[in-house]
Amino acid sequence: MKILLSVFVMLVLLLSNLYYPIFAESHLDVEKKPEIVYNQTGKYYKIYHKTPSENITLVLPESMLIFNLIPVITGNGTVVSFDMSLKPELKDLYNQIGFSAKSDNVVFVYPVFTQAAYGKNGFYDYYNKKCGQSCLTVPIPSNFSGTYSSSIVSSYVLNMLNYSFITDVDIDKNPKILQKYATVIILHNEYVTRGEFNAITNHPHVIYLYPNALFAEVSSNYTDDTITLVKGHGYPNETIQNGFNWKNDNTKFEYDLKCTNWNFTSIDNGKMLNCYPDYAILYDENILKDLKEQSLQPIPEFGNIAEVIMIVGIITVLFLNKFKMSSYKLDVEHI
Repeated sequence: MKILLSVFVMLVLLLSNLYYPIFAESHLDVEKKPEIVYNQTGKYYKIYHKTPSENITLVLPESMLIFNLIPVITGNGTVVSFDMSLKPELKDLYNQIGFSAKSDNVVFVYPVFTQAAYGKNGFYDYYNKKCGQSCLTVPIPSNFSGTYSSSIVSSYVLNMLNYSFITDVDIDKNPKILQKYATVIILHNEYVTRGEFNAITNHPHVIYLYPNALFAEVSSNYTDDTITLVKGHGYPNETIQNGFNWKNDNTKFEYDLKCTNWNFTSIDNGKMLNCYPDYAILYDENILKDLKEQSLQPIPEFGNIAEVIMIVGIITVLFLNKFKMSSYKLDVEHI
């Protein structure tokens, strides 16, 4: 009985890491706080965002949402964040877009390094000249209390739909962990280590659910539990944008928040979504249906890929040796 109780407590502690309010208040500049609006047609949530080129207002009718949004309201009536839950009446839909139990072969990666980068006295305070280089080393969070910038909405949604998850730290410490999964889903993992970047880009089936992933390189220090910016995002000089010079960088789609014309496009090791789905995922069930379908597509396993590469290599060597022998005989005949 004591063992079962201990296991239950451990599970509760693990899951509680991911169950923080979504749209959590950020210290970064926003146009204004979220609002709840009522009119004759119903209840609406208004979300405001600033981009480098414009202010964006998203209006989400409650009747369209496929999850419950539960506002967290301060004493003066200001909405500072939202919590989320499943709608019991949509159980059949959840079976279509999620899993009945935690997925064995599909995993998403929570961007804890990106959450750290966007935190107070972090990278963005350095970019905005609010502090010096001391802000380029930041603590790795122990709790997942991220915001829009760390794709907290999709993290919450996928967790509720029984997608398994790991974090940047898990991959950085053990890059081979990804070999356990047939499909890896990358969120807004903007900041990653070199080892993590290599592990992700070498995996045969990755779904990049957010643009601007794998954008800047950080180093990790697990003695101090910190990360430090190495390269990217205009550092150490403005000419460096993608710190890995990654050919598949799709940052140009980062500010498409409405996802009106979304689609998954193919790249050499998987698929990429062409918009930032942190809000669309709350009402567009087709994104989640397509995500599950893409994640369950049959693909070669790591072992089979290695065998194919080895066989192709052997055939190539034999062919080249045969070609050399034929050329030698031809030369002899003409002497």
